[in-house]
Amino acid sequence: MLKKDSNRKLLRMTIVKQILCVFVFLFIGTNVTVAQNSSLFKVDYNKPTEYEIADITISGIKYLDINTIIMISGLNIGDMIQIPSEKVSTAIRKLWNQGLAENIKIEIVNIEGGKIYLNIEMTERPRLRRIVYSGIRKGEINTMNTEIGVGPGEIVTNYLVSRAKFKVSKFFVDKGYLNCNVTIKQVSDTSQENSVFLHIDVKKNKKVKIYHINVIGNTDVTDHKVRSFLKNTKEKGAFTPIKNLDDLVLDVFTSTMRLNFTDLIDSTTNFVRDNFKFRIFKSSRLIRDNYEEDKAAVIEKYNSLGYRDAKILKDSIYASEDGLINIDLTVDEGPKYYFRDITWVGNTKYSSEILSDILKIKNGDIYNKERLETSLNFNPNDVDVSSLYLDDGYLFFYANPVEVLVDKDSIDIEIRINEGKQARINKVTLSGNTRTNDHVAMREIRTRPGQLFNRELLIRTTRELSQLRYFDPETITPDVRPNPADNTADIEYIVDETSSDQIELSGGYGYGRIMGSLGLTFNNFSLRGIFDKTMWKPIPSGDGQKLSIRFQTYGAGYFNYNLSFTEPWFGGKKPNSLTVSFYHSSFSNSNVYDQSDVSYMSFITNGFTLGLGKRLTWPDDYFTMYQGFKFLLYDLTNYSVFTFGTGTGKFNNFSYTLAFGRNSTSAPVYPRSGSESALSFELTLPYSLFSNKTWEDPINLTDDEIKEQENEKFKWVEFYKIKFNTSWFFELADKLVLSTRMQFGYLGAYDNEIGVTPFGRFYVGGDGLSGGYNMDGREIIAMRGYDNEVLPPDIDSDENTQLGGTVYTKYTLELRYPLSLNPNSTIYALAYLEAGNTWLSIDDYDPFDVYRTAGVGVRIFMPMFGFLGLDWGYGFDPVPGEPEAHGQHFHFSLNKSID
Repeated sequence: MLKKDSNRKLLRMTIVKQILCVFVFLFIGTNVTVAQNSSLFKVDYNKPTEYEIADITISGIKYLDINTIIMISGLNIGDMIQIPSEKVSTAIRKLWNQGLAENIKIEIVNIEGGKIYLNIEMTERPRLRRIVYSGIRKGEINTMNTEIGVGPGEIVTNYLVSRAKFKVSKFFVDKGYLNCNVTIKQVSDTSQENSVFLHIDVKKNKKVKIYHINVIGNTDVTDHKVRSFLKNTKEKGAFTPIKNLDDLVLDVFTSTMRLNFTDLIDSTTNFVRDNFKFRIFKSSRLIRDNYEEDKAAVIEKYNSLGYRDAKILKDSIYASEDGLINIDLTVDEGPKYYFRDITWVGNTKYSSEILSDILKIKNGDIYNKERLETSLNFNPNDVDVSSLYLDDGYLFFYANPVEVLVDKDSIDIEIRINEGKQARINKVTLSGNTRTNDHVAMREIRTRPGQLFNRELLIRTTRELSQLRYFDPETITPDVRPNPADNTADIEYIVDETSSDQIELSGGYGYGRIMGSLGLTFNNFSLRGIFDKTMWKPIPSGDGQKLSIRFQTYGAGYFNYNLSFTEPWFGGKKPNSLTVSFYHSSFSNSNVYDQSDVSYMSFITNGFTLGLGKRLTWPDDYFTMYQGFKFLLYDLTNYSVFTFGTGTGKFNNFSYTLAFGRNSTSAPVYPRSGSESALSFELTLPYSLFSNKTWEDPINLTDDEIKEQENEKFKWVEFYKIKFNTSWFFELADKLVLSTRMQFGYLGAYDNEIGVTPFGRFYVGGDGLSGGYNMDGREIIAMRGYDNEVLPPDIDSDENTQLGGTVYTKYTLELRYPLSLNPNSTIYALAYLEAGNTWLSIDDYDPFDVYRTAGVGVRIFMPMFGFLGLDWGYGFDPVPGEPEAHGQHFHFSLNKSID
């Protein structure tokens, strides 16, 4: 019985093999056929015959080049070929791989003696007319075309369609649409032969968000801490049903009774973490690439906590309710390790004691490989071992920490040092500057040929180039090219030029008028290029000079313009700046001057400034000094707004300014570290001390005589003014910056009998924009949450006359986060707390008697327009006599007018 079954199985296998053989021969026969009459050209597959190819024709195509097809096939006229043979199949495969056509076959047209005539028949693939989308927004179409990367006229292959589907799907999956469905159909174009439209239909469906991340296997590190390690993979921000409320009440009661406030805070914190999830800057989408990076980050964070052997055993992603997903992350923490003995090998320049002091890792510290590497090679917040060597020319230095012994929970480290030889700088070059002349950037470079290599100077140069504002600070790259053969190094600073010129064209309503402004600032101007056509790009530029022109008017009654020019390297050899500016302002309540019209009123100001700036090297080279001479001529006619004099006369203000500044900020637009401070003294000559003139007691004078005397007092304006401001920047987390600012100003008088000048006083409140009405030299200090200039002391409550303060102070605490660091459009959001006030005299000054405000805002920096800002502020403290001055206000600012 068993034998019969075996024979039957053998028979079945034989029959199957015969059928397969017949099928194979039939399949091969479809590739090589007889075109004219199959009875004339019989092909014996058991006896291949060799022929010479006499001719090759192509059929079925219209747009492809015939010679190109023949070349791709590998068949050539005059070649010898066996029929049948593998060469025919190879030719078909080559043509198929090109994706130019389908249904490819090679036919025998004729055989004459030893010559054979072949025809390659194929169906040409269509070409793309255009892509049509459905299911996506108009704004996404351009992005999709860029992602797919195909255009009209391309041959539509299966690969092209598959790639398009993959690209579109990946784009929306990365956006969180994990259930996205993409279908692509080819639609014939009836208006053009052999052309098709690709219709891509996208069904996004709902975004798939992460509901919960379960951490499994952790014992020492809390679930919340592990989830915080996942920087780009976050749970859905939401309010979840309150759980463990009874436990919280019990914990709070027990902790309170025991006066154990640490347990009370821990219990409350854990409760909030378990029941409230808030997402502000991070979404809860699952993006695969980010998720894989985050898993690696989890291990890195564990390592930094001493868990050297930590690993992720497994993870799983599965559907939750309401279309959400859950993630289970199973970790193995392993034991916690500690540093024990750290020894140094190979160091001759510095002793082991010095290196250990810099390393700042002691026996018993938690084992942290990241901290070890940072202390050895690059510590952005403190000195490290490599900087000690690299700042002294040891470019070829490297330190290799090796674990020489692991004993239970302790690890011994041996740091093997190769000091190498000191390297000198050979060549220093600059690339990427398309508009800025080489000498403008090269004069800011601190690394010079022939010097010992110095990493600190390399970093400082990067900072100085960014401060020019001509280059993108995020992309300035110093490329160091060591030459070990001769112990030298070439340095190339690679920059990306950005526009630094600015234009202001604005109109607004204020002070009962519509005000128009036009301002042009050329920050990279070239005075010598005015007569050189090659330097007009579109204006003469490239020499780092600054030219600023600004006009402002609301009609015939008011006109203001100022012009200034700055040469930052006056003389060309040292960074000593020269600034020259001229200012003119004309205000009147009538179009035509009429001396007989007693109601005519005007205020005309002309001013000239000459300033010299210098970089200092002490106390350090972040300091600068500025000296300036300013002359202002005030020409008043019946201007009775001031509370002194007749309102008619000419008043001269000639002052000298001495200012010291220090700027160590990391970047000019969005600084993340450093500080900026300035202390200035502005003073006039004490004219009253050189005069024997006495002033009558106002009690003995008539009103007109009092006004005449007041006019005489201020004919030559005398004062001294002290101002101080400082800003500090701290990066609390990645790109999250805390800015703290403080300002103070004081305007004093030499002669108490004359008193403080009415010119140049302080006005606090609003957006810091003067609207052009600072003709009297007033200084406007912005403070959000209050109306413009609402905080000067009230001199006469009945007439609501405001003369301005002689002393002011302002404090600001601001939290910033960038939405875009693109140099062409830098955007950051902010939240702030602010307080400030102004006083009539120093006797009234109280630094804690301030008006308080808080709010949020956004800043946009575009090279062409500078800083644009929009803030919402709420002033908490009412202003006496001004019931509408506080409360909520929106403020628009230009070029840091709010600062």
